[in-house]
Amino acid sequence: MICSVPQSCNPFASFSTSLQRFKRYWWTTLLIWLCWVAPAQAQLLLRVAIEDGANQVKVGSTTKAIVRDGNGQALGELVAMGGGVAQTKSGKVALGNWQGSQLWIDPSNNGNVWIGNGWYRGRVLLVPRNGRLTAINYVDLEEYLYSVLGAEMDGGWPQEALKAQAVAARTYALYKRQRSNGIFDVGDDQGWQVYKGLVTESTGTVAAVNATRGQVLTYNGQAILAAFHSASGGHTENVEDVWNEPLPYLRGVPDFDQGTPVFEWTKTFSQADLSKRISGVGNVTTMTPQRTSAFGSILAMKVVGDKGARVMSGEDIASALGLRSTRFQVSRKSGTTSFQVTGRGFGHGVGLSQWGAYNLARAGYNYQQILAHYYRNTALAKIEVR
Repeated sequence: MICSVPQSCNPFASFSTSLQRFKRYWWTTLLIWLCWVAPAQAQLLLRVAIEDGANQVKVGSTTKAIVRDGNGQALGELVAMGGGVAQTKSGKVALGNWQGSQLWIDPSNNGNVWIGNGWYRGRVLLVPRNGRLTAINYVDLEEYLYSVLGAEMDGGWPQEALKAQAVAARTYALYKRQRSNGIFDVGDDQGWQVYKGLVTESTGTVAAVNATRGQVLTYNGQAILAAFHSASGGHTENVEDVWNEPLPYLRGVPDFDQGTPVFEWTKTFSQADLSKRISGVGNVTTMTPQRTSAFGSILAMKVVGDKGARVMSGEDIASALGLRSTRFQVSRKSGTTSFQVTGRGFGHGVGLSQWGAYNLARAGYNYQQILAHYYRNTALAKIEVR
């Protein structure tokens, strides 16, 4: 659960000049409204893989649901609040006595579907894939965002922060949808953006999504890769220092995440624990940065032990040690064999900082200003579905 920053916290005192530059920049940003006309339908659907590579998947519905094959032919019905366990069988999908190359679970009267271990809006398609089962939630993009906002932020956060997150998450989903693997558009975990269905919806998330309905960020008329993270620790990263490819809209900018729960952190490791987590060098004696980003994140670090040395990427070390980010330093605690890791931020540090957005919203900035700060050279556009 995300905790709130104390009301007495004033993280902006040392950033007044940056905030003024931020305000001037926003007013020079061009706001363009574009219309992308989709095929005649009432919704822009997103395909979200809830289960992928499963042995079996539990499915059900809050209302009576039609079970259909891949051609749309009705095979039977699930009773309200009833369901079953789907699995693959001889290269097909089997659910009770029904089988098909694919199976749809289509609730009536706007019912919700049970997939795996939670309730979701929309309907579900069950597909055999690589000998296992994939369950794909077909859901309206806006309704999908009701859940994403609650999973990625706290629904009780300031509305302007939630609106900024809504636009970023919508843009990210559309960007991925345009690059779909043909089976699904996005997954549901942190490798994509977190989506947990009805359980993370709230009045706050619904209000923020509805207030920004259809709005996305574009560069040269195309939806951008709207990356976001929890907090950067003072300054976001240039994207090429994290994912290699430079992009004109994902540039490092001052962050406003001071005073938040993940701005600064420390972890302590015994020499034995550290040496167990980092193999191949024996007992670790020193860890020295070899290459850093312009803003202090570790790109490569040399680890020296009593049996050898190796150079590791910052990401690999963060993974091995369970660190929140790659913006860290390692030091030997005086008079002991223990090591202390001091770091800042949480996540990859690219694009929107969620805690930065939180603080900016509390300082009175609106979501357009927040987005213009973290995504440079972009325009706000609107999707129209007719």
